[in-house]
Amino acid sequence: MNHVSLKALGVALAAAMPLMASAQLSGNLSLTSNYKYRGQDQDVSKVKAFKPAVQGGLDYAFGESGWYVGNWNSSVDWLPGNSIEMDLYGGYKFKAGEFDLDLGALTYLYPGNTTGNTTELYAATTWGPLTAKYSHTVSKDYFGWAGAKAGSGLKGTNTGYLAFSVAQEVAPSVTLKASVGFTRFASDIKDMGVPNYADFSVGAAYDLGNGLSLGAAVAGANKKAYFGPANQSRLLVTLTKTL
Repeated sequence: MNHVSLKALGVALAAAMPLMASAQLSGNLSLTSNYKYRGQDQDVSKVKAFKPAVQGGLDYAFGESGWYVGNWNSSVDWLPGNSIEMDLYGGYKFKAGEFDLDLGALTYLYPGNTTGNTTELYAATTWGPLTAKYSHTVSKDYFGWAGAKAGSGLKGTNTGYLAFSVAQEVAPSVTLKASVGFTRFASDIKDMGVPNYADFSVGAAYDLGNGLSLGAAVAGANKKAYFGPANQSRLLVTLTKTL
């Protein structure tokens, strides 16, 4: 974990806190026992389950227009020379009858090693506690997978990820959460023998008040024979402060 990167993240968030008085600007800061993304550990330097990560981000909504932009960051350790993931995104939220819709674009950046850089377009719809979301890769590579192919033209393009999730408050301050997702790799990646896989997460969050929440979940993915310990089911505990 690069302490300089984490310090810079903390300083940036602290500097932005006085601006939070604006309803259009919000932020979050988290400490988690293990950062998993789409069921996979984002710290592969250790096999053990406890791999703490510091995370934080800022979101800006353009009034009532529905347009928004944001940035989210996390410490990671799966690429040589890189220790932080920086996500930049923007989109448009609107209602269609009883449905809340969200269309946008998201770029994942890995300073120090651009191999993992990936851009996706996404579309999501929420009805009550239920959400369905599809993300489609438009960059030449998908988190470095296509680039691993000899003579690769970096065709990670068209890799897709479909997820279904539910979040339901079952008691005062207690929300149960669950999700399942499916990754379908582009043909250039599958040609190397990389299998499509499914992931899951089941857990709950407790609102401690004053913008503080504590969450716990069991998350993981299948196809462990190929992906190894990164897809192992883990207990994740996360403390989050909303700014």
